[in-house]
Amino acid sequence: MSSAAHSVIEPSATSKRIAGGIVVLYAIVSMIPLFWIIATSFKTPPDSIAYPPKVLFTPSIEGYCNLFTTRTRQTADYINSLPPATSFCDETTRKRNMVIAGQSNFVPRFVNSLIIAFGSTFCAVFLGTLCAYGFSRFKVPLADDLLFFILSTRMMPPIAVAIPIYLMYRELGLSDTALGMILLYTAVNVSLAVWLLKGFIDEIPREYEEAAMIDGYSRLQSFWRVVLPQATTGIAATAIFCLIFAWNEYAFAALLTSGTAQTAPPFIPTIIGEGGQDWPAVAAGTTIFLVPILVFTILLRRQLLRGITFGAVRK
Repeated sequence: MSSAAHSVIEPSATSKRIAGGIVVLYAIVSMIPLFWIIATSFKTPPDSIAYPPKVLFTPSIEGYCNLFTTRTRQTADYINSLPPATSFCDETTRKRNMVIAGQSNFVPRFVNSLIIAFGSTFCAVFLGTLCAYGFSRFKVPLADDLLFFILSTRMMPPIAVAIPIYLMYRELGLSDTALGMILLYTAVNVSLAVWLLKGFIDEIPREYEEAAMIDGYSRLQSFWRVVLPQATTGIAATAIFCLIFAWNEYAFAALLTSGTAQTAPPFIPTIIGEGGQDWPAVAAGTTIFLVPILVFTILLRRQLLRGITFGAVRK
């Protein structure tokens, strides 16, 4: 009597197929909203609100034209008196009895998002790395209590501190400024950065630094040349998580900014078209807004995967 031997660790072929099917199904379901947003950005305003929803439609870049321009309604006589349209956007706008009055505020708001999100991410990761290194390598009094306090700042709902922060920023002159938003997002993200990076730095053997200092390196030099290169995967993973929060944050951006430092998240929903919400323009803005975070994540995908599994297997 014989029985087929199998490993209790290695999954069977059937388990692999079932798991693969579940992952593929989950990926497809998760991507449907993204595909629908991208498709809506290439619809005309009537197609975007058609019922039942149109899956097959004639593509148009009218949504992108409306996103980057502002339009005013004019009489037919005035439009006929204008010289011939020189672009698709101008031609499409005139067909709806409107003319392009100028550029919209989307580009400045998008640039604000880039400055604030990447600036706060750099500051949070920089401060978090130094703080995590201190907790990991030195005997800090009440270290556990301090780490819990740092983490507790992340648990606090934003609405609980929204009014105090608003009043404080108004007194300090930081309302509607890029500096104020960078400082705020840094304060929120630094707790996450400390906790994530401390785990990565704990996995780096102290012997490497000790050997470097025996060779004549200072503590700072050993940190810069020994610890930091080995913590690159953790830093990349932490930067992605911090950037995603700062990039998508809406509540504080809507409360503390209104013009000069307003970011894209509170601006995109306010895009108004003829007769109501201009959904193709909103979808176009959302699609463009996804690109930087998508590119940043793809560029650091290897470090992200390594960072997630770092220290998972011990020899």
